[in-house]
Amino acid sequence: MSDSVVYAIIVIAYLALLMLVGLITGRRTKSVEDFYIGGRKIGPWVTALSFVAAYFSSVVIVGGGGFGYLYGMATLWIGAINVLIGCTVCWIVLGPRIRKFTKRLNTMTIPGFIGERYGSRFALVFSALVIVIFMVFYNVSILKGMGHIFEVLMNIPYVYGILLAGVIILFYVSIGGYLAVVWTSFLQAWVMGIGLIVLTVFSVRAIGGVSAANQSLLAIDPGLVYTPGIWGWPGLISFALIVSFGVWGMPQLVVRFYSLKNLRVLKIGTVVATIGTCMALLPYFNGAIARVLLPGLENPDLAIPMLAKTVLSPFGSAVVLAAVIAAGMSTFSSVLIILSGSMIQDIIKSGFRKEIGRGKSLFYGKISSIVIGIVSLVIAFRPPALVLTLTAFAWAVIASTTLWPLLFGIYWKRATKTGCVCAMIAGCGTALVWIAVGKPLGIHGFIPGIIVGFIVMVIVSYITPPFPEQHIKKIWG
Repeated sequence: MSDSVVYAIIVIAYLALLMLVGLITGRRTKSVEDFYIGGRKIGPWVTALSFVAAYFSSVVIVGGGGFGYLYGMATLWIGAINVLIGCTVCWIVLGPRIRKFTKRLNTMTIPGFIGERYGSRFALVFSALVIVIFMVFYNVSILKGMGHIFEVLMNIPYVYGILLAGVIILFYVSIGGYLAVVWTSFLQAWVMGIGLIVLTVFSVRAIGGVSAANQSLLAIDPGLVYTPGIWGWPGLISFALIVSFGVWGMPQLVVRFYSLKNLRVLKIGTVVATIGTCMALLPYFNGAIARVLLPGLENPDLAIPMLAKTVLSPFGSAVVLAAVIAAGMSTFSSVLIILSGSMIQDIIKSGFRKEIGRGKSLFYGKISSIVIGIVSLVIAFRPPALVLTLTAFAWAVIASTTLWPLLFGIYWKRATKTGCVCAMIAGCGTALVWIAVGKPLGIHGFIPGIIVGFIVMVIVSYITPPFPEQHIKKIWG
């Protein structure tokens, strides 16, 4: 049996399973709340593992491998800090209050919560527009990662690879909505974990152990082993913070807290999610090993698929292929739900105050998810940059816009409407300008974006009138 036949059998079986899940969950999706947040009745294991799957995406597996290939073992710090700040602390700090406040205000999206919390239609529409525009770039990076895997392991042209993955995702998202997303993500988290562990074991064995890998990397460049590595402290810290604090402002991850059945399940979910996200270290590690086993790759994003093809049997490579497809599909589908909600619920319904009945809201939500998915697919045909570079750009702008309004909104009663609006504009503008002028000092736009947003939020909130007591009682209860 040829390698291509093995790949095809495993991938077709896997994709068929996802479509089956979409059909089953579609029968349970009866309302707008079901479509966007699963009716707020999702348990801890499904929530936590779907968080892990959405958190990973093909961006971490393919893009993290590419960064490991370029910058070596120092990139392990990115994964480690990401697990601590981007997962464990995030679940502890954001989880309980996000679930409680959004339930109280009956909101289903981040812009919806920001609009209600600060009583600002402008803040709602502005945050929704930023999310819609820049999450499309994130979608492109996810599709790019999946396309490279199909290209290397199955010899399917890049364009056909992303079309195949994209069509399957659009099918089950448009039918099953959020329920399809979390249940397929639950399955995908297990596939990802198995695939990454298999690849790591065989990669270490192929290179002769971790010590041998470090010695070989030292011979190429000491910066590939020693911290902070080739890119220096500014680059290392910038990317570590982007992929850590950036999670706090990422709608496709924060929405997991909206959908929890109740607050009691958060403790279990925090432990499960932390253990699951520890696998984020493996792509960076494997990328560094690929630098030794596969020197001279023109495209670093091909490090993980080429490594899998080199050190694994056809069956093992097929498992890794399924893992990356799983990672990309879980995140892409999560993002589609978020973008659909922002378009219909936030921009059209709340922002422009168009009356849409509940039945039509569900229909338009499904249509908008398909349209946004198609736009992402078209842009992904000719993607503009490396996978992780695209991701960092999108995350920097979105998190600089939403992080402080969200965090201060659930912890600081003194945060005002004007403070929120000014912080969003200042944070978003700073991140964009900083990136546009070439990231001075090697610092990514996310860092100055959140610093400026924080300062503006605090100062403007202190010098503008606070909310009336009745508004505060409405929010805090």
